Amino acid sequence: MPGSIPAFDISSQQPVALGPRASASRAGLLRILRSGAGRVGIVLTCGLLAVALLAGRIAPSDPFTSVGPPLSSPTLAHPMGTDDLGRDLLSGVAHGTRTSLFLALIVSLLTGSIGIVVGSLGAWQGRRVDDALVRVTEFVQVVPRFFLAVIVIALFGPGIDRLVLLLGLTSWPWIARVVRAEVLSLKQREFVEAARSLGAGQSRVLLREVLPNALPPVVVAVSLNAASVILLEAGLSFLGLGDPDVVSLGYLANNAQRFLRIAWWMAAFPGAAIALAVLGLNLLGDGLNDVLKPRGAL
Repeated sequence: MPGSIPAFDISSQQPVALGPRASASRAGLLRILRSGAGRVGIVLTCGLLAVALLAGRIAPSDPFTSVGPPLSSPTLAHPMGTDDLGRDLLSGVAHGTRTSLFLALIVSLLTGSIGIVVGSLGAWQGRRVDDALVRVTEFVQVVPRFFLAVIVIALFGPGIDRLVLLLGLTSWPWIARVVRAEVLSLKQREFVEAARSLGAGQSRVLLREVLPNALPPVVVAVSLNAASVILLEAGLSFLGLGDPDVVSLGYLANNAQRFLRIAWWMAAFPGAAIALAVLGLNLLGDGLNDVLKPRGAL
């Protein structure tokens, strides 16, 4: 009818370009590239990822195959030396880096998925659902992961699949808390009310409006959690609780225990790889925090 308010179809609306936010993200990216810590984090993480992806080319020999004299110091033929069984340590470090980063990636995807679902569902539904999920989160958070991992491995035997499930099912509470706090803050914002006034359903508002804005701090939390996963796997393998059929950095450190005085390279190179992986992920997390959620932003 003439003079009536035209119907609004939310599905036909083009998303509004977030100029200030995009500009802030670009400025944050420039900051991380100009920051020494940010550059170091990117270089270390990308370098270790390259080693993991190209492990077969960097060190084509099988890390479990003897290729030289035992306990040989670093030479041109074996840049990182050999272990007590004559196995090339460079092959072990390259394939161990692949195993550790693969484990960190899979666990991070699992923990991120669980944390996002639990945190967003509790904050969005509120009341009893939120109270119940908060209690579950607190219960899982107080469970000592390391000792639980020791018990599970002792009962069911070592294995990468068991370790992935165990770490994935016990490492999500921190991420859930971050998501919950972000969703609680965003659900009262004006753009959420605007989406509802245009007829968007609850699920659409949560998935299309709230979660995309809540994900930046989650990315930071996941990157920092990946570093703790590498340390936890290295600690378990160092105690002999890792998978003996899979080479990891902790497995190499465990083998080096008996030869610390006569073969320093067996512990030095795997230990340096663990330190660089953890340092790179932590610095990358700090850099992502500057890029995705710049300090001083409202």
